[in-house]
Parts: sequence; C-alpha cells; structure tokens
Amino acid sequence: MSSKLHPIETPLGDRVSDAPSNNWVYRVLPRWLWPYAQLARWDRPIGWQLLMWPCWWSAALAPQAIAPSAMATGLPMLWHLALFLVGSVAMRGAGCTYNDLVDERIDAKVARTRSRPLPSGRVSRAQAKAFLVVQALVGFLVLIQFNLFAVVLGIASLGVVAVYPFLKRVTDWPQLGLGFAFSWGALMGWAAYWGALAPPALLLYAGSILWTVGYDTIYAHQDKEDDALVGVRSTARLFGARTKQALAMLYGGAIFCFLCACLLTEDGAAGPSWPAYAGLLVGAAQMLWQIRSLDIEDPADCLRLFRSNGLFGWIVFSGFVFSALWSLSFPIPT
Repeated sequence: MSSKLHPIETPLGDRVSDAPSNNWVYRVLPRWLWPYAQLARWDRPIGWQLLMWPCWWSAALAPQAIAPSAMATGLPMLWHLALFLVGSVAMRGAGCTYNDLVDERIDAKVARTRSRPLPSGRVSRAQAKAFLVVQALVGFLVLIQFNLFAVVLGIASLGVVAVYPFLKRVTDWPQLGLGFAFSWGALMGWAAYWGALAPPALLLYAGSILWTVGYDTIYAHQDKEDDALVGVRSTARLFGARTKQALAMLYGGAIFCFLCACLLTEDGAAGPSWPAYAGLLVGAAQMLWQIRSLDIEDPADCLRLFRSNGLFGWIVFSGFVFSALWSLSFPIPT
C-alpha cells in the first residue's frame, strides 16, 4: 500500500526524528529538497564518513608498499581521496534510498524511523526511485575515473549492496552484510593504486568488516525493542547483555587485521613506519573507551558512541599519512 495515500502524521513536520533539527540541510537547502536530503542522509554525515574511511585507509597504505622515491612518495593520491569522498557521499545516499524503499513498511512501525520521507508520505516511491538513479549515476561517474580492474571491482560490490536490506528478515547477522558492503572501499583504495589486490588489502577489508559489525551493533541497540516487535533481527538482539564482550572480540580482531596488513605491506618494501603503528595503538584505545563507556539501555549513548567511530577513522588515517611523511623525511638506508 502506498505511503503517499496513507501518510503518517508526525509533529516534526518536514523533519525526521533521528537527525539533528539544526543541521545544515534545514538552514541551506530549499524546503522542497529536504525529503531528498533526508533520503540520502545528508543530514547525518557520519554514514558517508564510515563508508569513506576504508577507502582512505587503503589509499593511504597502498603507496607504502614500495620505498619512497622521487616517483613514489608513499603519500595517498589527493585525486583518489577526492574521488572516494564524492563517491562515498553519492553511494551512501543511493544505498540509504534503496534501503528505505525496501524497508518502507518496517520503518513505518519503528518510532525512530516512521518520520522518514517514504513512510511519512512526503516522497512517493517513484520520486525516491528517480533520486536513487541520479545518485547511482554520480557514483558511476566517479567509479570510471579509476583503472579497469577497480571499475570491475566496484561494480561487483553492487551484489552485496542489493542483498543487505533483506538480511534483517532472515538472519541475526545483518550487520555482517553491512560490513561486507561498507568495507568494500578497503579493496577499492588498493585496486585504484595498483590495479590489483594483495594480502594487505584483504586484511584491511577483513578488519573493516569486524569494525563495521561492532559499530553497527552499537547503533542497532537504539531500536532493539521495536525490532523485537516487528520481527527485525540484529546482532544487538543476538548479543544482548554480552554486547561488550562481543565488541571486545570484534574490535580486537579489527585492530589485529589492520596490524597484519601493515606488517605484510613491509614484505619486500620499506612499508609503514612507526606512526602507522602508533595510530593503531591510539585507535585501539579509542575502541576500548567505546566499550567501557557503552550503556546499551541508553539510546542517546549508543548514538554518541556510534558517531565516535568517525574519530577512529581519522586516527587510523592520520597514522598512515604521518607514516609516509616520516619515511620521506627519514628514509631507511639501502
């Protein structure tokens, strides 16, 4: 049944309940664009940031697989970073729009999501589909700037993205599906630089998957009561009171994979220098803070800690960049 014919009244009017009411969307964009911005989650930038970080990590680590020289500084290519930023915004928006189309009836039954554009009737399904196509085209234009191997690899990710919204209906591990999709950039950054994949990229991908399952479990604790009522499954419901122990294993596994990726990048090359490992140590401390601070019964606290993973992304990326700068300034004698 079309939500446009039976809109759900909400006291928020043209706004959504789970986004800041004073964000830039409402200050800058014309009112007719608000529902589309909400579909793409432009009012919640943490989503595209979390999608972007594995891309940037991989783009920053890949050049360090060879010793710095006049031709190869070890620093990430700024053009690649810019492309991954634009692509992350576009494809995260397309993915959210697709998810909302799939989940419209479920969203209408969950307090946090029933004010979204589709279940509230402010956007029709036809309008949402057209907006999805526009965002996907932007993502495709970004993708074809890379080499052929990276283009094919990027297209392959669409299969994972297509399946993800249905997982919550059939498995307790939908967060794992999100991990496969949201971590694909760990492969893309390496492929964009080398035109191939290597073990460090695969380890970055594995670590990013574990990280994603962890932070999305925290996020899912906001909805666990409503999810139980409507039959939506999640790792938040699966782990329950054991969430902190599960996060320790997930986050610990992520750091271990990132560490191994750095060590393997050194195989036969100069590889990352000490700032990369220092970044991982600081990142591990930030993850430990998340686990110790978490109150799974406090939705606001869950949202706060979920968003803090944007800081974790900066920590790891900064470590990789400073690693390259250190190697440039203090090269290892050969």
